[in-house]
Amino acid sequence: MKFNKYILGVSLCSMLVVASSSCKKVLDVTPTYTKDGSQIFTSITDYEYALTGAYSLFRQTGYYGNSANTTGAWSTLPDMMGEDLLQTTEDLTNSANLTNYTFNTLENDILTIWTAAYRVVNQANIVLRNIDQFNTTQPKAVNRIKGQALAIRAFAHFDLLRYWGADFDRNSTGLGVPYVTVVDQTYKPSRPTVKEDYDQILANLTAAETLLQNVDATINTSSSARTLIDVTVVRAMLARVYLYTKNYTLAESYATQVITAIPLATADNFPNVWKDSYTTTEVIWSVAYNSGDGSPSFNLNTSSTNRNSYKPTSTIINLFDNKTADIRFSSYIASRTTGTGTAIITDPASTITRKIVNKYVGKGSNVDNVVNWKVLRTGEMYLIRAEARAMQTGKESLALADLNTLRAARITGYSNTTLTGQALIDAIFTERRKELFAEGHRWFDLKRTTRTIQRTDLSGGAQSVKDATSLPSSSKVWVFPIPQSELDANANIRNQQSTGW
Repeated sequence: MKFNKYILGVSLCSMLVVASSSCKKVLDVTPTYTKDGSQIFTSITDYEYALTGAYSLFRQTGYYGNSANTTGAWSTLPDMMGEDLLQTTEDLTNSANLTNYTFNTLENDILTIWTAAYRVVNQANIVLRNIDQFNTTQPKAVNRIKGQALAIRAFAHFDLLRYWGADFDRNSTGLGVPYVTVVDQTYKPSRPTVKEDYDQILANLTAAETLLQNVDATINTSSSARTLIDVTVVRAMLARVYLYTKNYTLAESYATQVITAIPLATADNFPNVWKDSYTTTEVIWSVAYNSGDGSPSFNLNTSSTNRNSYKPTSTIINLFDNKTADIRFSSYIASRTTGTGTAIITDPASTITRKIVNKYVGKGSNVDNVVNWKVLRTGEMYLIRAEARAMQTGKESLALADLNTLRAARITGYSNTTLTGQALIDAIFTERRKELFAEGHRWFDLKRTTRTIQRTDLSGGAQSVKDATSLPSSSKVWVFPIPQSELDANANIRNQQSTGW
């Protein structure tokens, strides 16, 4: 299984990589996977370095990172594959197979996505391997490191499940994804059920929650950008997972704990969230990006070349019914005018004004697309809690209160509305689409609610290309195929291809 080549054959340099460093020396070492953890790491500091390496791998192209050729599977791709981002002629059709739903088992982007996530898993397993050797002498340090590594492993597997899982039902017997907990080059896992994946995801996150309540040092300081996983981050992860499993009681409970810990940004501070100029509000966990780390949004609007590869659709633009009062609209979407020669475009017009995604332009006043990727925000927690409450008997008024609270925080002069039943559920779902636009949710939200995609503003002319116009909820495309190279390398997974592929 090529799983081994790409994921388990990680060098010592990459295992101990620090966020902005590289390996300067040639190391003559036995392959890491053949050694016991106690031979590799002889101090807690060694495990600290390995944990830093796990965080750095979230920046990979194919995970949150983007490049000209491959998009971030859990950053911008979900909106590109949904109805809210439209491929333009400036994209050079680099992601067309994914956004047009014409990919197959040989698709390189899908292999890149699969590999990127399992690299994160492998690095977390390297951290977890034999860290308990320090449990007697430094138990709280072990708790801090082990808790983060368990959460990273669980979250990466959950992300994989969102693309490759047959469905999201908590007790589903449909095929899930290999849940890897060992560092072993010879390991050839089979696909467990979705239920078995959830069992391990929730067990790891629950263990992480316990460990991270008893640590030796503060993980995220009050003035930090919250780029590390502490107990509040784990609770936000649990809120998201429980929403997918339809355990609305626990989704509500965990979302409430997070909302209590981290408030919504004020209207004045909300635009600063997207420029990394905030203090402690709104952002629960972000993946750090600095100069030289690439970008999580390169394929949306590339500031250096003014290339607009994907633009907001008219559908998402029109959902913001009060564009002046809603602080999200100006924070998320902008108009940009350019003339021939100053942008990489194929349109014949000498001057072009087009809509761009304005969320990820840069930090502060920078215009370089280098900005932290916001993985979890308090806005999402309000929407999780609102949806969870709306789905429980007797909690409609609380769900409505959450919806009105979020809207009031985002829309100047907002007046509370009154909704019940399906109208309330639909309003929460629409609000989720607006609040989390271009943050990596839309495809998964459509999948988990078994909705049909309908793309309505695909002209195929200047500034856009002709994409697939619809996708029924029954399509095989909702469940990614296992890459062919993985099937070829692992007999245990060979007969477990996703249905229809």
